[in-house]
Amino acid sequence: MTLQGKRVLITGGGSGAGADLARGFAEAGAEVVIAGRRAEALKAVAEPLGARWVTADVTDEASVAAMFREAGPCDIVIANAGAADSGVLAKTSLAQWNAMIAVNLTGVFLTFRAALGQFRGEGRLIAVASTAGLKGYAKVAPYAAAKHGVIGMVRSLALEVARKGITVNAICPGFLDTPMTEHSAQVIADKTGKSLAEARAALEGLSPQGRLYQPAEVTAAALYLASDVASGVNGACLTISGGEV
Repeated sequence: MTLQGKRVLITGGGSGAGADLARGFAEAGAEVVIAGRRAEALKAVAEPLGARWVTADVTDEASVAAMFREAGPCDIVIANAGAADSGVLAKTSLAQWNAMIAVNLTGVFLTFRAALGQFRGEGRLIAVASTAGLKGYAKVAPYAAAKHGVIGMVRSLALEVARKGITVNAICPGFLDTPMTEHSAQVIADKTGKSLAEARAALEGLSPQGRLYQPAEVTAAALYLASDVASGVNGACLTISGGEV
């Protein structure tokens, strides 16, 4: 598969799945631009790949507009930036709720809306969502609500642009073997008294395959959705969950 001559913008590109996406798309020949809030992390990912990087906050409208101006016209836009938090809903503050909605849902909306205005004809929009966008998990209601919103937006937008040579799809992985999942495991350990290994095992146990998923699996799905052979795939949610959903 080659994406030679294509430019891809990846938000949340400084670590985890975003960093793996950057490497995968660079290897496929695309010009890669990664964005995020942490300049040093972005630089560390981008420089070995010969990629460009831009600091941006996807929850801020002006910052998203500046991100696209600096990146230049993109053919593929991957809304990967996200964050997770946990706790029972009864003890969730409005600030916690708003933070989860802002980065996980509003950030995708702002990224996709800005992307639509700069496509040069055909284009690919890909949201890295979650199995939490397709089912519920206890103690992550704000996160799950945001990811459900992403799925609804993807399905609706896909119909709006279907005749324009643009596709809109989501990738819904279970728990990935990334720093964000390590943080989730640490939170579980801190709140329950379990060891970190026990907390990680509990997350692995949510998968019918008994494992965390690899960022490379997300990258492979994104490369497929970005390719010409996936031009008929629109409004889809590709799950990486071992059969969980």
